[in-house]
Amino acid sequence: MVPLIERAVQTHQLTEDELLFLLQSPQADGPLFAAADRVRRHYVGDEVHLRALIEFSNICPNQCLYCGLRAPNTRLARYRLTPQQIVALAQKAVQYGYKTVVLQGGEDPFFTVEVWTPILQQIKALGLVITLSLGERPSEDYRALKQAGADRYLLRIETTDKALYEKYNPGMCFENRLRCLRDLKALEYETGTGVLVGLPGQTLRSLARDILYFKELDADMVGLGPFIPNPDTPLQDAPAPQLAPALKVMALTRLLLPDINIPATTAMETVAPDGRIQALQSGANVVMPNITEGEARLNYALYPGKACAGESPTRCRGCLENKLRAIGRSVSQGSGWHTRKL
Repeated sequence: MVPLIERAVQTHQLTEDELLFLLQSPQADGPLFAAADRVRRHYVGDEVHLRALIEFSNICPNQCLYCGLRAPNTRLARYRLTPQQIVALAQKAVQYGYKTVVLQGGEDPFFTVEVWTPILQQIKALGLVITLSLGERPSEDYRALKQAGADRYLLRIETTDKALYEKYNPGMCFENRLRCLRDLKALEYETGTGVLVGLPGQTLRSLARDILYFKELDADMVGLGPFIPNPDTPLQDAPAPQLAPALKVMALTRLLLPDINIPATTAMETVAPDGRIQALQSGANVVMPNITEGEARLNYALYPGKACAGESPTRCRGCLENKLRAIGRSVSQGSGWHTRKL
């Protein structure tokens, strides 16, 4: 097992069966996490890139069975920030010291390209790198958004198991998801994707194929986390989430794509109080603190009990910087471009 991990460290290659073997082996956890941490340090260093997250709307027409924002959820108080509020939060991100903003929301039909264009232009004028997470769009929308100032785009594949994807994303097309990711790469976005780990019916072989897909796509960023059941969704009775499998998928992803950006996600911190720190010590190099304010901060309820939901943006950043210092890591003063983009 250890020679297999060391070969992956050197070659950044593993077969599907080798990935499956490591995913199946609890005794691989320690050596695997340590190896991923070494590879992370060698390729992207000890600096952690902080990206300010703005959750601009929890309105979504989709019916994804795992997501608290799903349209049939009538218990959720819906909100939509105005363009002026979004720009104002981006201005605060600059004051807080962030170099990148991440604009994330449900696939709210209000936010057309025409609405986004002046927002992105104003944010770009602040000197910020812009990451979008707006879901599936036509290729011409992605092109127009990039021309307006967007630099990065996050679109999780969620699972590369087509049957599982279409089961949990009713009304959505797996091939269209793949098309969107191909379009983003072709348009030279810094492209991020990722999966949920622990979906009911998901197999370890499926997760191995997910990791190989990240490499096939040549992803610039991979975000993943444990699936956390939401009581307001059809998957409310799914098994309790576990951190270790998500850490394992993340660590293997670091071995195969050594120079990409990998966030320590809020879901990891929600499952375990030190989840983000564990992730940062197992291959991760990015954290996305939430700077959304007020009720919107509480109502972007993908899953229950979201870590840090009740904290102010300033307190959240200060707490995070203290935690990073405690493990010998520092906050990057750069924008965190994927190293192959330098």
